[in-house]
Amino acid sequence: MSSYIRFDWAMKRLLRDKGNFAVLEGLITTLLGEEITIKTLLESESNQESEYDKYNRVDILGEDSKGRLILFEIQNNNEYAYFQRMLFGVSKLVTEYLNRGQGYESIRKVYSINIVYFSLGSGTDIVYHGKTEFRGIHNNELLRLSPFQQQTFKVSEVSNLYPEYYILRVNDFNRWSKIPLEQWIYFLNTGEIPEEANAPGLPEARERLKLDRLSKDELKAYYRHLDNVVILRDNILTERAEGRVEGHAEGRVEGLAEGRAEGRAEGRVEGRVEGRAEGEHVRSVEIARKMKIKGMSVSDISDMTGLDVEEIEQIDRF
Repeated sequence: MSSYIRFDWAMKRLLRDKGNFAVLEGLITTLLGEEITIKTLLESESNQESEYDKYNRVDILGEDSKGRLILFEIQNNNEYAYFQRMLFGVSKLVTEYLNRGQGYESIRKVYSINIVYFSLGSGTDIVYHGKTEFRGIHNNELLRLSPFQQQTFKVSEVSNLYPEYYILRVNDFNRWSKIPLEQWIYFLNTGEIPEEANAPGLPEARERLKLDRLSKDELKAYYRHLDNVVILRDNILTERAEGRVEGHAEGRVEGLAEGRAEGRAEGRVEGRVEGRAEGEHVRSVEIARKMKIKGMSVSDISDMTGLDVEEIEQIDRF
């Protein structure tokens, strides 16, 4: 099997060439379920040269099968406030490409397509879709456009006027599939394009993203990028492991003190649970001691505290 360039690096360099638009067109067409043609690439962060640059946003002006112009934003970067970054990117597109003096009806539809090579949020799916809807707080009724608005804006739902978000969490998917979108996710994660790949854009990627098509200088830059990706992932794994260790210790101490420790990071959940359990046990023992002082039977104390009879019998009254 031939070696292909990782998509995240290709976005920074190769896919900005008009001759390679077919690759991005294929991805967007597969994701949205309708044929999309790229008209131009707008100003973006993808031309930054720093090998440590985490920004990799491509702004695309596209046209759908009905001839409507649509703004797309494709992002690929790693940061903890990524959800807010998605919002910022879309807001910037909406405001930057509305000419001064134009009415709000001229605002273009925006799709924010986010290829995520890290664990974003908490979930088990590989593709997430978000859109804006308005529902009644009393009857859950969906607010709809009036017939006049539908005719004027050429859309049927309010959500069609607002930005839509797609998040592709590609790191956890390495199973080849006949489903076009899953073929794309497989390629985005592994960098491999099997011969039977037939999703829109993948045949073009097979021809245009071959590693042996890079020049000597491009190949050096590409390998530096791969090294940086490995370093970044190692740093993330190390930070998570350290967080679990700290959380274990902090959760146990706080649990003994209060029984309801709140971890400050993802890895501290287990420590918080253990600490809470130990704190509850200490309190149960203290309650059992007071019950024994008052002369209650061991069996009654066991029923009320949940402690074993043997443990209660060993508790010193004083």
